[in-house]
Amino acid sequence: MVGANTKKKKRVALGLSGGVDSSVAAYLLKEKGYDVTAVYMKCWGDDTKGCGVEEDKMYAVQSAAHLDIKFEQLDFRKEYKEKVIQYFYDEYRAGRTPNPDVMCNKEIKFGLFFDWAVKNNFDYVSTGHYARIRGESLLKGVDASKDQSYFLYLLNRNQLKKILFPIGDLTKKEVRALAKKIGLPTQNRPDSMGICFIGEVNIRKFLEEQISPKKGKVINTIGEVIGEHDGIWYYTIGQRHGFKIKKYTGVPLYVIKKDAEKNELIVGEEKKCYSKEFDVENIHWINKPVAVKKLGVRIRHLGEVYPAGINNNHVMLEKPAFGVAPGQSAVFYLGDEVLGGGIIK
Repeated sequence: MVGANTKKKKRVALGLSGGVDSSVAAYLLKEKGYDVTAVYMKCWGDDTKGCGVEEDKMYAVQSAAHLDIKFEQLDFRKEYKEKVIQYFYDEYRAGRTPNPDVMCNKEIKFGLFFDWAVKNNFDYVSTGHYARIRGESLLKGVDASKDQSYFLYLLNRNQLKKILFPIGDLTKKEVRALAKKIGLPTQNRPDSMGICFIGEVNIRKFLEEQISPKKGKVINTIGEVIGEHDGIWYYTIGQRHGFKIKKYTGVPLYVIKKDAEKNELIVGEEKKCYSKEFDVENIHWINKPVAVKKLGVRIRHLGEVYPAGINNNHVMLEKPAFGVAPGQSAVFYLGDEVLGGGIIK
């Protein structure tokens, strides 16, 4: 029978952002013989403005055309605003420091987009993340300066079976070189920075669109009122500037605690910003460790991985970490493997 031995190509839905990483990912998938559909997710802005959104789409369309792959657009603006941006504002308003990229991956890229792909009978979902998957394990990307595994700790093993990260084994330099070699329109586009799908923004101004300034007291570690600030939501643990001090102390002062109910900032010397232990909540395990006494924990993207122990929800570091901020993610590693993570209380 004609074509009886022809193997049907596996279908991949690839999130194409308009950046160099996802466009190189699309090329690599096509080279490996996958049937690739590029999907541009519109999550922010309108048709006339929105932090370079339309420019991103233009590059995504051009890249798909250059690679001769199918192109689709999904409109997630309503859901993105409800699930990611509202969370962002609510967390800051409550005095915490949120991580919108973690929530974006959970709710949008590996939530709505992943579910759409499964419903439409795609075999795999792919993105241009610098991370790797081995079996049912999530690993750091090879390029330590670009590794994005920190943002992906909420994935589960069933999802990992259907996810492909084509550039996880490459460095950024190699990705750029490959983009140039094959003439991708995105080859010289700058790296994306800032908030997922929005880009680089002034956080203070972004917050002020929803949360108005409200004067409050700046207090030192012995309870003296020594200055004022514009609202605790504009500050994070370890921050040195942005508040006004009326009493000279002779040393730089840092935010060491925030009291949301009283709208007060507690400030102190740099050494007060270091913590050796903290609690986490909403812990999610991809692969829960069995009889492992020592893990590594990272408390910010691309931050140092601290040797640590964990007992239930209590984390104990071998050495103090600077600026452990409630609301941020604490992600647990065993070597290169991401075991899981939780939210710092």
